[in-house]
Amino acid sequence: MFYSKKLKRFKEIKHCFFSNRNGYSTGIYKSLNCGQGSKDSKKNIKKNLKLVAKKMRVKSENLVLMHQTHSNNVIEIKKMNYKRKIYADAMITKMRGVSLGVLTADCVPVILYDSRNKIIGCIHAGWKGAFKEIIKNTIHKIKKISSNNKIYASVGPCIGLKNYEVDVKFYKKFISKSTKNKLYFLHKRKSKKLFNLRRFVTDKLRQCNVEVDQVKHDTFNEKNKFFSYRRSCKLKQKDYGRCISTIGLLN
Repeated sequence: MFYSKKLKRFKEIKHCFFSNRNGYSTGIYKSLNCGQGSKDSKKNIKKNLKLVAKKMRVKSENLVLMHQTHSNNVIEIKKMNYKRKIYADAMITKMRGVSLGVLTADCVPVILYDSRNKIIGCIHAGWKGAFKEIIKNTIHKIKKISSNNKIYASVGPCIGLKNYEVDVKFYKKFISKSTKNKLYFLHKRKSKKLFNLRRFVTDKLRQCNVEVDQVKHDTFNEKNKFFSYRRSCKLKQKDYGRCISTIGLLN
């Protein structure tokens, strides 16, 4: 389990970037796989989510997850026991006794706290969502609820620059949006680049006047701590687990 130094100062919230350890799943899902969309045993996933809810001091039904689609959709959670499937890649809430969760396996988990207005949030920031301005949309939604904000963000474990190889088509997509995006790429060889997803997401947050800190771990490299989609593809595994990152306002 990993924590933001800045967010840990606020006693009214509880947060955590969970590793893949200390759960019930086995095989390629060992062991704290929280990915409901994975092919892991549903029984084990449910038990893993119960462990997370207990750690976050909320009832299992109040650990709220999204059906993530790499979109720029943001949802505000306004009631307990949210039973409808949430098609979004970011959530915010002012509710106490609820914990918001984001699932990742190389994408960037971002957790947010507006300390002045007691609003929490989480973002699933893959390259597609970040490119479509999921971060800007989330901060805008927080500011629509309350003004005079003081928003903190923690950028969690994700794939590192050295392991995020992309092709020229990917590179050109970013450059066509803005030539300033060149700074997020390193040249590897003629047809390949390396993409700095963490820096791209971090800069998007800072452009929204958010105070950012980092929980720096490379999910691809640290196989004993994190799940990784790209690593599973390299190993020719049929599926992969997902780590969970959470934040909640305590009662």
